[in-house]
Amino acid sequence: MDQKYTIGVDFGTLSARALVVRTCDGKEMADAVMDYPHGVIDTVLPETGEALPPDWALEDPHDFPLVLEYIIPEALRRAGVDKRDVCGIGIDFTCCSIMPVYKDGTPLCFTDEYKNDKHAYLKLWKHHAAFEYAERMTAVASERGEKWLRSFGGKVSSEWMFPKIWQLYTEAPEIYHACDMIVEAGDWMTFLLTGVMTHGYLYAAYKSHYMIHEGGFPSPDFFAALDPGLRNVVAEKVNAPIAMPGTCVGRVTPEAARRFGLEAGTAVAAASPDAHVAAPAVGFERCGDMYGVLGTSNCYYALAEEYHDVPGICGCAWDGLAAGLYGFEAGLCCGGDHFAWAANNIAPAEYREEAERLGMPLIKYLIGKAEKKKPGESGLLALDWWNGNRSILVDPDLSGVLIGMNLRTRAEDIMRALIEATAFGTRVIIENFRSHGIRVDNFYAAGGIARKDPFTMQVYSDVLKLPIRIAGSALMPCLGTAILAAVAAGEYSTIHDASMAMRNLSDTVYMPDPEAGAVYDRLYAEYLELHDYFGRGGNNVMKRLRAIAAEASEK
Repeated sequence: MDQKYTIGVDFGTLSARALVVRTCDGKEMADAVMDYPHGVIDTVLPETGEALPPDWALEDPHDFPLVLEYIIPEALRRAGVDKRDVCGIGIDFTCCSIMPVYKDGTPLCFTDEYKNDKHAYLKLWKHHAAFEYAERMTAVASERGEKWLRSFGGKVSSEWMFPKIWQLYTEAPEIYHACDMIVEAGDWMTFLLTGVMTHGYLYAAYKSHYMIHEGGFPSPDFFAALDPGLRNVVAEKVNAPIAMPGTCVGRVTPEAARRFGLEAGTAVAAASPDAHVAAPAVGFERCGDMYGVLGTSNCYYALAEEYHDVPGICGCAWDGLAAGLYGFEAGLCCGGDHFAWAANNIAPAEYREEAERLGMPLIKYLIGKAEKKKPGESGLLALDWWNGNRSILVDPDLSGVLIGMNLRTRAEDIMRALIEATAFGTRVIIENFRSHGIRVDNFYAAGGIARKDPFTMQVYSDVLKLPIRIAGSALMPCLGTAILAAVAAGEYSTIHDASMAMRNLSDTVYMPDPEAGAVYDRLYAEYLELHDYFGRGGNNVMKRLRAIAAEASEK
C-alpha cells in the first residue's frame, strides 16, 4: 500500500518550520526551518527608518511566503518524499497576529501607497500598543453586561484582535477604510495556498470573542458603543466564514503548487493558533489534564465538561481543543524570553569564555550553574513580568521584579530566580483554575524548554507538585498541524482517531520532590505577596516608571 504523508507548517515568532509526517503512524520524516528575513520589527520601520513607539511589534508579511517557498521543498527533499504522496497540508501561526488586506488578499503594506505606514503591517501577537483600547473595551463590555466577557476572564487583552482593530480604526482610519478585510496571518497563508479566505475557529474563539453557541461575535450594538463607526466591523472587516479544526478549506491551486513545491489539489486544513494545535499531538482530551507549550512565552490549556467563569484567563471555547469539552486557555507572556535576556545581559565575561571553550550555548551553561544551587539558597525572588502579565492579571504594563540581591549575588542566582518565577506564575494559573471548578491532576509539557531543559522541568514539577510528562516530538505544533491536515485530507474521520494514531509522547516523566516542594511553598507564599502588591494596585510604581520612561524617550 502506498504511504501517505501530510505537512505541518508552524509559523512562530522568529521563524517557520515545515515537518513531513507519515499519516499511518505519525512518524516524523524530516523538517526544514528558516528565519524571517525581517524578524520582529519593534524598534524602527525598515521602509522609512521611523522609530516605533513603545510596545509596538510588527512583522513584514513579505517574509511568510518567501519562507514557505524554501521550507516545503527542502523538508520534502530531506524526507525523500514525493510531493504527489502528500495528501494534506496544515498551517499554524502565532496569534493574534493580524493585518489589513484587500479583497484579493494583497496586504496594504505591499502597495506603494501604504508601505511607509506602520499600521499597514502585520501587528504581531505581542504588539501591546493597543492596551488602552483593550482597557476601554473591558469597561464598555462590563457596563453593558456582555456575556462573552466572562468567557474571556473578565478582561480584554491587548494581544487580541478587536483592540488592535480599534487601534487601526482610530489611529489610521484611511487604512481601516481602504482595506476589505482584517485577517489572521494563519488564515492569510491558507488563502495563499487555496484562494479561499476563511477564519479559523480557534483564532475566532480564543482571540476574537467568538462564542459558537451564543450567536458568534459580539453584537453590532456593542461595537457601536465603542464607536458608532465600528458598528458593522464584523460584517465589513471580519467577514470570512468560520472554519473548524480539521476541516478542508480548499485545495492547493496550480499557482500555489508551482510556487511552494506542492502538488495541485492537495487538501489544505483550516489554520489554527500555534500553541493550541499541540493538543492532538499529545492526545489531550481528558478532564483533569493540562498541557503547556513552553517556549519564548508559555501557553497553558485545561479541559472541563461544563462551562466555568474563570477570571483572568485568555479564553474558553467549546469543541476547540477536544470534542464535546470546554477548553480553557491561560499563559505567561515571558518564559524563555527572559532566560535568554539573563544569558545575554548579565553573564560575566568569564562565563562567556568558558561556555565558548566547552562549545556550549551560553544560556545552557548559565542554567547548568543555576542547577547546582539549592532551592532558596540564593535568597532571591522574582516576578516573571518582563513582558507584562498575560494571566491572570492581564496587564502588559506590569514589569519584572528581582528582590533579595546583595554583593554575593551571581548571574546563576538570577537565572534560577527567573526560572522559579515562571514556575510560580504557572502555579498561580493552576490554582486559579482549581478555585473556579477546573481540575488539574496531570501536566503534559511540549516546546523547546520541555525537551531541552531538564532542570527547569524539575523545578516546575517541584513547584506545581504534579508529575510532568514530556512530549515526544520536538516539533509538537508542526505535528499537531499535520494531524489536523490528515483529517482534512480524509485519512481519518475524526481528530480523535488521527490523534490516537499519530500522537507522540515520550517516556520522560518528572516527579515532584517533596523536600524541594516544601521550600518552594515558602517562596511561593512570598511570590503571591509581591504578585498582589504590584499587580493588584497595592503599588503602581511599575506603571509610573513606564510613564516616566515614555516621556523621556519622546524628548
